[in-house]
Amino acid sequence: MLDVRKLRLLRELALRGTLAEVAAALNYSPSAVSQQLSALEKEAGVELLSKAGRRVQLTPQAEILVARTAELLDVLERAESDLAASLSTVTGTVRVAVFQSAALALLPVVLGTMRREHPEVRVEMVQAEPERALYETWTREFDVVVAEQYPDHAAAHHPDMDRRRLISDPIRLAVPPGPEHASIASLQDARELPWVMEPRGSASRHWGEQLCRRAGFEPDVRFSTADLQAQTRLVESGNAVALMPDLMWAGGGSPCRLVDLPSAPRRTVFTSIRGSSVQRPAILALRGALETVAAELAARMDWAQERPAP
Repeated sequence: MLDVRKLRLLRELALRGTLAEVAAALNYSPSAVSQQLSALEKEAGVELLSKAGRRVQLTPQAEILVARTAELLDVLERAESDLAASLSTVTGTVRVAVFQSAALALLPVVLGTMRREHPEVRVEMVQAEPERALYETWTREFDVVVAEQYPDHAAAHHPDMDRRRLISDPIRLAVPPGPEHASIASLQDARELPWVMEPRGSASRHWGEQLCRRAGFEPDVRFSTADLQAQTRLVESGNAVALMPDLMWAGGGSPCRLVDLPSAPRRTVFTSIRGSSVQRPAILALRGALETVAAELAARMDWAQERPAP
């Protein structure tokens, strides 16, 4: 009988590419990963790894085992969900990945709800960028991801993931307060000003640059940070302008002046969960709390709630 734990290491190697990355993801040493995979080869009776320069690659027989391991892990996860559902109390640990503005606006209230209504559920949260978090939820590092999708920029879809929309918030041009910038009333008015955006490669950066280019100019991005609170401070202090989603102001009024954009673009925030674990009671409870808090927030912020597919 093949060892499920060793099979999972083989699948992780297929997903992550190197022994070092597998070791880092699972808190093993690279030598321990190598030893376990060597033991799996002996159990299977076939060669599973071959040298490719300084790396290793999977043999065709290893690829067969990886495909079956994914099926096996799904079955085990469904079995755990069924077992949890048979109990009278909702218990367990839920690992959540969430991006910054959602963490600030939604998670404090959601955690309070979970503490009151499901005190035996342990919620562990990690702030992570959506693209990476979606992938790592699919690979089972997280149970739930709260991710975002910008207009005309679809977030990655991974196999067998259950995706549901949470909220849709407007995106506006954030301008420094005060008389010096009082004349800025449109995107084009900000063409000569310094900008702050998220780092290159992020969905928001790509969308923001494209929006400016369609308006006829290349933004002068002098500041680059994924920290939206740092972006807000740069705008508030008069050093930059930025494209900011309204979820940033859910805790109170904006310290910046907000200018509406052409076509009133909106960002979609959604949850994504593996289909094999979506019915686990603790995960259902957390998703339900997220959706309730998001709906209450949208009503309080007076956002007209469109229902696009995430």
